[in-house]
Amino acid sequence: MPTTLVPINGIVQNISSVNDDCCQQQVAIRNAQGVYNFIVGPDTYVIGSIRLRPGMSITAFYDANVAVPLIYPPQYQAVIISRRNPGENIYAGYFSEDLISEDQTLELNIDNSTEVVTANGQQFSCNPGGHMLIVYYTTTTRSLPPQTTPRRVIVLC
Repeated sequence: MPTTLVPINGIVQNISSVNDDCCQQQVAIRNAQGVYNFIVGPDTYVIGSIRLRPGMSITAFYDANVAVPLIYPPQYQAVIISRRNPGENIYAGYFSEDLISEDQTLELNIDNSTEVVTANGQQFSCNPGGHMLIVYYTTTTRSLPPQTTPRRVIVLC
């Protein structure tokens, strides 16, 4: 799993097959910066196996280390896609044993209200640090790094 994941938030505009390949779909999303196309294939982790639909608010993550064609609108290979709730942020990346993100932009304070699960939805009862995590949260402190008590953490074992 890559460690340089870049999120793009937006609203699904349309979904179409890629070159008559029914195993891959192109999902167009729009936000204030414009339109982005994501290729969703067999290796894309769609959290909760949700069915993507036009009008749905999502966050799509792509690997910044993978080359992309220089076309407009930009087209990325989706690594992770998640439905996004209003007012919620989603972060995906590697966290140290101390629960600080690799890029030092987020520190987690996990408490009893935080749901910690594996990618297949099973309870994760160990320290989630030292893994790639997908973190759902709303507010952060103004400290450096910002701290949050997430609503949900998915551990990518």
